[in-house]
Amino acid sequence: MPEKNSKTPLFSDQEALVGVFQRIGKTKFTNSRISEETTLYYSGFMVKYRLMDVSFGDKSLDRLETDPKFDAGFSPAIVSAFRKRMQVIRMAPDERVFYGLRSLHFEKLKGARSHQYSMRLNDQWRLIIEFHQEAERKVVRIIAIEDYH
Repeated sequence: MPEKNSKTPLFSDQEALVGVFQRIGKTKFTNSRISEETTLYYSGFMVKYRLMDVSFGDKSLDRLETDPKFDAGFSPAIVSAFRKRMQVIRMAPDERVFYGLRSLHFEKLKGARSHQYSMRLNDQWRLIIEFHQEAERKVVRIIAIEDYH
């Protein structure tokens, strides 16, 4: 079970992510966000990996993640789902983890949006993201929450 400090958000998909890695153990947290380097323990071996950086295409999405009273005009269910997805994104070393979590319905978009990906928030709403490489780090950019219906 991952260790949590008092600043860890209430929403947590961390156990599901650890299951994808097929590792058990503990994860370090700082300031209600996961630290840049995470350590997991698996069968007595310590595994360290670097996490992707996160940036936002819209300042309101950054605020939506961190401000508990801000809803950006979305329903409480969408806000909750968005915050859960952000925890998964912040914990992942790269996008392969998202394909492993089948409940995310992670998929590459087509056509003019072929550089973007989507994750399901619920049956109607999707989180749109992009990936960029900056030096040695991969950056996931949160673009928008979109209504697919």
